[in-house]
Amino acid sequence: MRSCRVALVGAGGVARRHARLLSGFEDVELLGVTDVARDAAAELTGTYGGRPFTDIDELLAAGPDAVYVCVPPFAHGPVEEAVIAAGVPMFVEKPVAVDLDTAERVAALVQEKGLLTAVGHHWRYLHVVEQARQLLADRPVRMVNGAWLDTVPPVAWWPVRERSGGPVVEQAAHVLDLVRALVGEVVEVTAYGDGAPPPVDGADIDSVTAATLRFASGAVGTLAAACVLTWKHRAGLEILADGLALSLAEDGLLVRDADGQRRVGSDPDGARVAVDRAFIDAVTGVGDDVRVPYAEALRTQRLALAVAESARTGRSVALPTGPAATRPVTAAVPAAVTGGVTVDA
Repeated sequence: MRSCRVALVGAGGVARRHARLLSGFEDVELLGVTDVARDAAAELTGTYGGRPFTDIDELLAAGPDAVYVCVPPFAHGPVEEAVIAAGVPMFVEKPVAVDLDTAERVAALVQEKGLLTAVGHHWRYLHVVEQARQLLADRPVRMVNGAWLDTVPPVAWWPVRERSGGPVVEQAAHVLDLVRALVGEVVEVTAYGDGAPPPVDGADIDSVTAATLRFASGAVGTLAAACVLTWKHRAGLEILADGLALSLAEDGLLVRDADGQRRVGSDPDGARVAVDRAFIDAVTGVGDDVRVPYAEALRTQRLALAVAESARTGRSVALPTGPAATRPVTAAVPAAVTGGVTVDA
Protein backbone atom coordinates (compact mmCIF):
# COMPACT_ATOMS: atom_id res chain seq x y z
CA MET A 1 0.00 0.00 0.00
CA ARG A 2 1.26 3.49 -0.90
CA SER A 3 2.31 5.64 2.02
CA CYS A 4 0.13 8.55 3.09
CA ARG A 5 2.05 11.67 2.07
CA VAL A 6 1.71 14.26 4.84
CA ALA A 7 2.80 17.89 4.76
CA LEU A 8 2.99 20.32 7.68
CA VAL A 9 2.30 24.04 7.81
CA GLY A 10 4.30 25.37 10.73
CA ALA A 11 7.60 24.21 12.20
CA GLY A 12 7.21 25.06 15.88
CA GLY A 13 7.06 22.78 18.89
CA VAL A 14 3.65 21.27 18.14
CA ALA A 15 4.57 20.64 14.51
CA ARG A 16 7.79 18.99 15.66
CA ARG A 17 5.78 16.66 17.92
CA HIS A 18 3.51 15.65 15.08
CA ALA A 19 6.47 15.17 12.75
CA ARG A 20 8.17 12.92 15.28
CA LEU A 21 5.07 10.79 15.79
CA LEU A 22 4.12 10.63 12.12
CA SER A 23 7.64 9.64 11.11
CA GLY A 24 7.19 6.57 13.31
CA PHE A 25 4.16 5.36 11.32
CA GLU A 26 5.14 2.81 8.66
CA ASP A 27 2.37 4.01 6.35
CA VAL A 28 3.27 7.72 6.46
CA GLU A 29 5.75 9.66 4.35
CA LEU A 30 6.62 13.19 5.44
CA LEU A 31 6.43 15.20 2.25
CA GLY A 32 7.68 18.46 3.71
CA VAL A 33 7.10 21.61 5.74
CA THR A 34 6.44 25.28 5.11
CA ASP A 35 6.92 27.99 7.71
CA VAL A 36 7.47 31.75 7.68
CA ALA A 37 10.77 30.92 9.38
CA ARG A 38 12.46 29.06 6.53
CA ASP A 39 15.37 27.94 8.68
CA ALA A 40 12.93 26.23 11.06
CA ALA A 41 11.26 24.39 8.18
CA ALA A 42 14.65 23.28 6.86
CA GLU A 43 15.75 22.10 10.29
CA LEU A 44 12.54 20.12 10.83
CA THR A 45 12.72 18.38 7.48
CA GLY A 46 16.39 17.71 8.02
CA THR A 47 15.45 15.76 11.14
CA TYR A 48 12.29 13.96 10.06
CA GLY A 49 12.35 13.90 6.26
CA GLY A 50 10.74 15.67 3.36
CA ARG A 51 11.79 19.08 2.11
CA PRO A 52 11.03 22.69 2.98
CA PHE A 53 8.47 24.49 0.83
CA THR A 54 8.41 28.21 0.16
CA ASP A 55 4.70 28.67 0.88
CA ILE A 56 1.35 26.91 1.11
CA ASP A 57 0.77 27.06 -2.66
CA GLU A 58 4.03 25.27 -3.43
CA LEU A 59 3.28 22.74 -0.71
CA LEU A 60 -0.19 21.96 -2.09
CA ALA A 61 1.18 21.73 -5.64
CA ALA A 62 3.35 18.82 -4.45
CA GLY A 63 0.19 16.76 -3.96
CA PRO A 64 0.00 15.84 -0.26
CA ASP A 65 -2.60 13.32 0.87
CA ALA A 66 -3.10 15.26 4.10
CA VAL A 67 -1.99 18.55 5.62
CA TYR A 68 -1.33 19.37 9.28
CA VAL A 69 -1.95 23.03 10.14
CA CYS A 70 0.24 23.80 13.16
CA VAL A 71 0.32 27.59 13.28
CA PRO A 72 -0.18 30.07 16.14
CA PRO A 73 -3.79 31.10 16.86
CA PHE A 74 -3.52 34.43 15.03
CA ALA A 75 -2.25 32.77 11.82
CA HIS A 76 -5.28 30.52 11.24
CA GLY A 77 -7.62 31.22 8.36
CA PRO A 78 -5.77 31.71 5.05
CA VAL A 79 -3.91 28.40 5.37
CA GLU A 80 -7.10 26.42 6.06
CA GLU A 81 -8.89 28.17 3.20
CA ALA A 82 -6.14 27.16 0.77
CA VAL A 83 -6.15 23.54 1.97
CA ILE A 84 -9.95 23.34 1.76
CA ALA A 85 -9.94 24.80 -1.76
CA ALA A 86 -7.46 22.08 -2.76
CA GLY A 87 -9.73 19.41 -1.25
CA VAL A 88 -6.98 17.92 0.94
CA PRO A 89 -7.86 16.30 4.30
CA MET A 90 -6.77 18.63 7.07
CA PHE A 91 -5.63 18.27 10.68
CA VAL A 92 -5.74 21.58 12.59
CA GLU A 93 -4.06 22.18 15.91
CA LYS A 94 -6.07 23.88 18.64
CA PRO A 95 -7.15 26.54 19.17
CA VAL A 96 -8.61 26.67 15.68
CA ALA A 97 -8.42 30.49 15.59
CA VAL A 98 -7.95 33.55 17.75
CA ASP A 99 -11.47 34.77 16.95
CA LEU A 100 -14.90 33.38 16.18
CA ASP A 101 -15.39 34.84 12.71
CA THR A 102 -12.37 32.96 11.33
CA ALA A 103 -13.45 29.66 12.89
CA GLU A 104 -17.04 30.03 11.65
CA ARG A 105 -15.85 30.85 8.13
CA VAL A 106 -13.51 27.86 7.98
CA ALA A 107 -16.20 25.56 9.40
CA ALA A 108 -18.66 26.67 6.72
CA LEU A 109 -16.11 25.98 3.98
CA VAL A 110 -15.32 22.55 5.45
CA GLN A 111 -19.02 21.68 5.52
CA GLU A 112 -19.58 22.94 1.98
CA LYS A 113 -16.65 20.90 0.69
CA GLY A 114 -17.48 17.81 2.78
CA LEU A 115 -13.81 17.70 3.77
CA LEU A 116 -12.31 15.20 6.19
CA THR A 117 -10.91 17.13 9.15
CA ALA A 118 -9.56 16.56 12.65
CA VAL A 119 -8.53 18.94 15.42
CA GLY A 120 -5.82 18.22 17.99
CA HIS A 121 -7.92 17.84 21.13
CA HIS A 122 -5.96 14.73 22.03
CA TRP A 123 -7.42 14.51 25.55
CA ARG A 124 -10.47 12.88 23.94
CA TYR A 125 -8.22 9.85 23.30
CA LEU A 126 -7.23 9.34 26.94
CA HIS A 127 -8.43 5.92 28.14
CA VAL A 128 -9.53 7.47 31.42
CA VAL A 129 -11.92 9.77 29.58
CA GLU A 130 -13.84 6.78 28.29
CA GLN A 131 -13.80 5.24 31.78
CA ALA A 132 -15.19 8.48 33.20
CA ARG A 133 -17.90 8.46 30.53
CA GLN A 134 -18.91 4.93 31.49
CA LEU A 135 -19.04 5.80 35.19
CA LEU A 136 -21.30 8.75 34.39
CA ALA A 137 -23.53 6.87 31.96
CA ASP A 138 -26.36 6.30 34.46
CA ARG A 139 -25.70 9.26 36.77
CA PRO A 140 -26.54 12.83 35.76
CA VAL A 141 -23.71 15.26 36.41
CA ARG A 142 -24.56 17.86 39.04
CA MET A 143 -21.40 19.97 39.00
CA VAL A 144 -18.07 20.20 37.20
CA ASN A 145 -15.07 22.30 38.17
CA GLY A 146 -12.35 22.77 35.58
CA ALA A 147 -8.94 24.35 36.01
CA TRP A 148 -5.80 25.16 34.04
CA LEU A 149 -3.26 26.72 36.42
CA ASP A 150 0.04 27.21 34.68
CA THR A 151 2.83 29.51 33.59
CA VAL A 152 3.30 31.73 30.52
CA PRO A 153 4.78 29.63 27.69
CA PRO A 154 8.07 30.98 26.32
CA VAL A 155 6.77 32.26 22.96
CA ALA A 156 6.45 35.97 22.19
CA TRP A 157 2.90 35.87 20.82
CA TRP A 158 1.35 33.99 23.75
CA PRO A 159 0.81 36.83 26.29
CA VAL A 160 -0.72 39.12 23.62
CA ARG A 161 -4.51 38.84 23.50
CA GLU A 162 -4.91 39.58 19.78
CA ARG A 163 -2.38 36.89 18.91
CA SER A 164 -3.22 34.04 21.33
CA GLY A 165 -6.75 34.75 22.55
CA GLY A 166 -5.49 34.52 26.13
CA PRO A 167 -5.13 31.57 28.52
CA VAL A 168 -8.75 30.42 28.30
CA VAL A 169 -8.63 30.13 24.51
CA GLU A 170 -5.06 28.89 24.11
CA GLN A 171 -4.60 26.67 27.18
CA ALA A 172 -7.89 25.93 28.90
CA ALA A 173 -9.53 24.90 25.61
CA HIS A 174 -8.48 21.31 26.42
CA VAL A 175 -10.41 21.46 29.70
CA LEU A 176 -13.46 23.08 28.09
CA ASP A 177 -13.48 20.44 25.37
CA LEU A 178 -13.60 17.68 27.99
CA VAL A 179 -16.31 19.57 29.88
CA ARG A 180 -18.43 19.45 26.75
CA ALA A 181 -17.59 15.81 26.06
CA LEU A 182 -18.51 14.59 29.54
CA VAL A 183 -21.13 17.02 30.80
CA GLY A 184 -22.77 18.43 27.67
CA GLU A 185 -23.32 21.83 26.12
CA VAL A 186 -23.02 25.06 28.06
CA VAL A 187 -25.83 27.56 27.48
CA GLU A 188 -24.54 30.53 29.47
CA VAL A 189 -21.28 31.73 30.99
CA THR A 190 -20.35 34.54 33.35
CA ALA A 191 -16.66 35.26 33.80
CA TYR A 192 -14.30 37.75 35.36
CA GLY A 193 -10.64 38.47 34.76
CA ASP A 194 -8.34 40.36 37.06
CA GLY A 195 -7.41 42.91 34.41
CA ALA A 196 -3.74 42.62 35.34
CA PRO A 197 -1.30 40.96 32.92
CA PRO A 198 1.40 38.55 34.07
CA PRO A 199 4.89 40.04 34.56
CA VAL A 200 6.03 39.36 30.99
CA ASP A 201 7.13 41.98 28.46
CA GLY A 202 4.29 43.02 26.15
CA ALA A 203 1.61 41.07 28.02
CA ASP A 204 -1.97 42.38 27.93
CA ILE A 205 -3.91 39.23 28.88
CA ASP A 206 -5.58 38.59 32.24
CA SER A 207 -3.35 36.76 34.67
CA VAL A 208 -6.33 34.91 36.13
CA THR A 209 -9.89 34.22 34.98
CA ALA A 210 -12.80 32.71 36.91
CA ALA A 211 -16.03 31.65 35.21
CA THR A 212 -19.34 30.02 36.05
CA LEU A 213 -21.04 27.74 33.53
CA ARG A 214 -24.70 26.81 33.17
CA PHE A 215 -25.43 23.64 31.17
CA ALA A 216 -28.41 22.68 29.05
CA SER A 217 -28.82 19.65 31.34
CA GLY A 218 -29.24 21.83 34.42
CA ALA A 219 -25.75 21.10 35.73
CA VAL A 220 -23.55 23.96 36.87
CA GLY A 221 -19.81 24.40 36.74
CA THR A 222 -16.78 26.61 37.07
CA LEU A 223 -13.56 27.23 35.22
CA ALA A 224 -10.37 28.70 36.68
CA ALA A 225 -7.49 29.72 34.43
CA ALA A 226 -4.20 31.26 35.55
CA CYS A 227 -0.76 31.93 34.08
CA VAL A 228 1.01 33.43 37.11
CA LEU A 229 3.09 30.45 38.18
CA THR A 230 6.51 29.21 37.13
CA TRP A 231 5.27 25.63 36.83
CA LYS A 232 2.22 23.75 35.57
CA HIS A 233 0.27 23.29 38.77
CA ARG A 234 -2.97 21.62 37.67
CA ALA A 235 -5.01 21.01 34.55
CA GLY A 236 -8.15 18.91 34.64
CA LEU A 237 -11.69 18.43 35.90
CA GLU A 238 -13.56 17.51 39.05
CA ILE A 239 -17.01 16.08 38.35
CA LEU A 240 -19.72 15.44 40.92
CA ALA A 241 -22.72 13.17 40.33
CA ASP A 242 -25.03 11.42 42.79
CA GLY A 243 -22.74 9.34 45.00
CA LEU A 244 -19.76 9.80 42.68
CA ALA A 245 -16.76 12.14 42.55
CA LEU A 246 -14.25 12.07 39.69
CA SER A 247 -10.94 13.93 39.38
CA LEU A 248 -9.67 13.72 35.82
CA ALA A 249 -6.36 14.93 34.39
CA GLU A 250 -3.95 13.87 31.65
CA ASP A 251 -2.07 11.64 34.05
CA GLY A 252 -5.02 9.72 35.48
CA LEU A 253 -8.49 9.42 36.97
CA LEU A 254 -9.33 9.42 40.68
CA VAL A 255 -12.69 7.81 41.47
CA ARG A 256 -14.54 8.06 44.79
CA ASP A 257 -17.89 6.34 45.32
CA ALA A 258 -19.62 4.03 47.82
CA ASP A 259 -16.93 1.40 47.23
CA GLY A 260 -14.16 3.74 48.32
CA GLN A 261 -11.39 5.50 46.42
CA ARG A 262 -9.30 4.18 43.54
CA ARG A 263 -6.94 5.67 40.99
CA VAL A 264 -6.61 4.69 37.34
CA GLY A 265 -3.39 5.66 35.57
CA SER A 266 -3.30 7.27 32.15
CA ASP A 267 -1.04 7.50 29.12
CA PRO A 268 -0.91 11.07 27.76
CA ASP A 269 1.77 10.18 25.23
CA GLY A 270 -0.44 7.38 23.96
CA ALA A 271 -3.29 9.85 23.46
CA ARG A 272 -1.04 12.06 21.35
CA VAL A 273 -0.17 9.09 19.19
CA ALA A 274 -3.81 8.02 18.99
CA VAL A 275 -5.11 11.36 17.69
CA ASP A 276 -2.60 11.23 14.81
CA ARG A 277 -3.22 7.53 14.16
CA ALA A 278 -6.98 8.08 13.98
CA PHE A 279 -6.62 10.88 11.44
CA ILE A 280 -4.20 8.97 9.20
CA ASP A 281 -6.45 5.90 9.34
CA ALA A 282 -9.40 8.05 8.30
CA VAL A 283 -7.42 9.56 5.43
CA THR A 284 -6.35 6.14 4.16
CA GLY A 285 -9.83 4.68 4.65
CA VAL A 286 -8.92 2.00 7.19
CA GLY A 287 -10.46 3.64 10.25
CA ASP A 288 -13.20 5.96 11.46
CA ASP A 289 -12.24 7.25 14.91
CA VAL A 290 -11.82 11.01 14.43
CA ARG A 291 -13.37 12.22 17.67
CA VAL A 292 -13.06 15.97 17.10
CA PRO A 293 -13.68 17.05 13.50
CA TYR A 294 -13.61 20.78 12.81
CA ALA A 295 -17.34 21.25 13.45
CA GLU A 296 -16.98 19.74 16.93
CA ALA A 297 -13.93 21.86 17.72
CA LEU A 298 -15.92 24.93 16.67
CA ARG A 299 -18.30 24.34 19.59
CA THR A 300 -15.37 24.33 22.01
CA GLN A 301 -14.03 27.47 20.34
CA ARG A 302 -17.37 29.22 20.84
CA LEU A 303 -17.36 28.28 24.51
CA ALA A 304 -13.78 29.43 25.11
CA LEU A 305 -14.40 32.73 23.37
CA ALA A 306 -17.65 33.22 25.29
CA VAL A 307 -15.72 32.89 28.56
CA ALA A 308 -13.07 35.33 27.31
CA GLU A 309 -15.71 37.81 26.14
CA SER A 310 -17.65 37.66 29.41
CA ALA A 311 -14.42 38.31 31.31
CA ARG A 312 -13.72 41.30 29.09
CA THR A 313 -17.17 42.84 29.45
CA GLY A 314 -18.24 41.61 32.88
CA ARG A 315 -21.56 40.45 31.42
CA SER A 316 -23.09 37.03 30.84
CA VAL A 317 -22.80 35.44 27.40
CA ALA A 318 -25.41 33.07 25.96
CA LEU A 319 -24.35 30.23 23.66
CA PRO A 320 -26.29 28.39 20.95
CA THR A 321 -27.53 24.85 21.46
CA GLY A 322 -28.66 22.09 19.12
CA PRO A 323 -26.94 20.46 16.13
CA ALA A 324 -27.88 23.25 13.72
CA ALA A 325 -26.74 26.12 15.94
CA THR A 326 -24.28 28.51 14.34
CA ARG A 327 -24.27 31.70 16.36
CA PRO A 328 -25.34 32.89 19.80
CA VAL A 329 -29.01 33.79 19.76
CA THR A 330 -29.55 36.42 22.46
CA ALA A 331 -28.72 39.81 20.98
CA ALA A 332 -28.04 42.94 22.93
CA VAL A 333 -24.64 44.16 21.73
CA PRO A 334 -23.80 44.23 18.00
CA ALA A 335 -21.67 41.32 16.83
CA ALA A 336 -19.12 43.75 15.43
CA VAL A 337 -18.42 44.88 18.98
CA THR A 338 -18.03 41.42 20.44
CA GLY A 339 -16.37 39.54 17.59
CA GLY A 340 -19.50 37.49 16.90
CA VAL A 341 -20.26 36.49 20.51
CA THR A 342 -23.59 37.62 21.87
CA VAL A 343 -23.55 39.42 25.20
CA ASP A 344 -26.68 39.63 27.34
CA ALA A 345 -27.63 43.11 28.49
